Amino acid sequence: MEVSVEQQLRASCDQTFKGYRDLIAAHRVKVRSVQVGTVLSVEEGIAQVNGLARVHAEELLEFPHGIRGLAFNLDEDRVGVVLLDHYEKLRAGDEVRRTERVLDVPVGEELLGRVVDALGRPVDHLGPLEAAVRYPCERSSPRIMDRAAVSVPLQTGMKIIDALVPIGRGQRELILGDRQTGKTSVAVNTMLNQTDVVCVYCAIGQQTSAVANVIERLRDHQRLQQCVVVVASGSDPPGAQYVAPYAATSIAEYFMSEGRDVLIVYDDLTSHARAYRQLSLLLRRPPGREAFPGDIFYIHSRLLERSTHLLEELGGGTLTALPIVETEAQNLSAYIPTNLISITDGQILLSPNQFQKGILPAVDVGRSVSRVGGKTQLPIYRAVAGDLKLAYAQFEELEAFSRFSSRLDKETQQRLDRGRLVREVLKQSEDDSLDVAEQVAVLMAVTGGAWDAVPLNLVQDVELALRKRIEAEPALRQRMSQGGRLSSDDQEMLLGLAENVATEVRRAN
Repeated sequence: MEVSVEQQLRASCDQTFKGYRDLIAAHRVKVRSVQVGTVLSVEEGIAQVNGLARVHAEELLEFPHGIRGLAFNLDEDRVGVVLLDHYEKLRAGDEVRRTERVLDVPVGEELLGRVVDALGRPVDHLGPLEAAVRYPCERSSPRIMDRAAVSVPLQTGMKIIDALVPIGRGQRELILGDRQTGKTSVAVNTMLNQTDVVCVYCAIGQQTSAVANVIERLRDHQRLQQCVVVVASGSDPPGAQYVAPYAATSIAEYFMSEGRDVLIVYDDLTSHARAYRQLSLLLRRPPGREAFPGDIFYIHSRLLERSTHLLEELGGGTLTALPIVETEAQNLSAYIPTNLISITDGQILLSPNQFQKGILPAVDVGRSVSRVGGKTQLPIYRAVAGDLKLAYAQFEELEAFSRFSSRLDKETQQRLDRGRLVREVLKQSEDDSLDVAEQVAVLMAVTGGAWDAVPLNLVQDVELALRKRIEAEPALRQRMSQGGRLSSDDQEMLLGLAENVATEVRRAN
């Protein structure tokens, strides 16, 4: 059927006018109401704002120069805002706008191997993040009915922790100690030992050089690609230091919701508490004990309660938390340490005295405890080192009392010799990680009496020789790695190998 010229012209005109209408609609000004306030004053990380009568608590606000803030104090005539970015360019009289949303961060697989700030912005110069999903920084912790029991161990690769203070996946284990006692090293070593666990390292108020060293260690051990590093250094505003652990937890929760096992390290919550105290005092909130605000317990409990083991119906993911806290002169009764000890499921206490003596990791076995991890410990550990913690704690007390006596009976001397041998075996260098089979072999050798005659200066050589010998016994190694109880034949074989290795090393030296 032929189309007339008139019909062709009409169709062409309709198409042309439709294009004009679409173009006009695209350029039509869309009117929306935006509530705008004014900055009254700016001080150390805090801005006082008026003109935002409808603003909500913890709502994200936008300032000039791309500066962001959180509405904290909602007074009658002004709003106290915590600034999240460097605020040197901000001046009184500047405009501030509501966003009508809460602070959120990008989450997803795209963050693996990246270093981001407290707002989820990359700081590693590897390009922008293309994450399609964003989680609020403040999220409710899982309900009690959504949680499963902690049932799988988290192997740290450190003998003294895996055998004496075990950690389970989904547990919250506090690491505390004085300055320069190796708290970060224990946490990072745990991260380096994970092969099937996503790790999130959150640096709060740390020196940039210290954070760079952690990142370099992760990169050197090819672990950075399975880690996310969230940094709020000491040079960042206190507001960024305050929100950093919540942002890091949201990033970790994404992987937990996918059914994966996640480990998060907060380094450290002492700096976090100090940043919150600074903000609270500047906002004229009433101070309490040690000048901390009254809700300091709440801000840490709502953070750590997000770590758990989800039910299988919800994916079965786990989020294990290792918060770090700094003590002063080993004072465990200070405000922040006592708060966190009561929140967490156990603590690993690092002793400055042991650190100074070169006993590393400097774990104080007598005052360290795991309230959950013992139930998840592999049966082979309970068979080999079941009474080792109590015996070692008693040895430390006995050694302290023996300094006041020059004459000791034979039994006491044997207990002291065995204790010193155990202490030497539990020493471990920073980058030396042992798997289950190696740990079990060494612990069985020392608890079974195979190394009682080994001089202390040869213990490390004997241990290395035994670990190499275990490599040559793949069948025995596999049975030990499975974590079940060893048969009597396997125990005799293992003790025989330990005795032979000890004899060879003593003859060589």
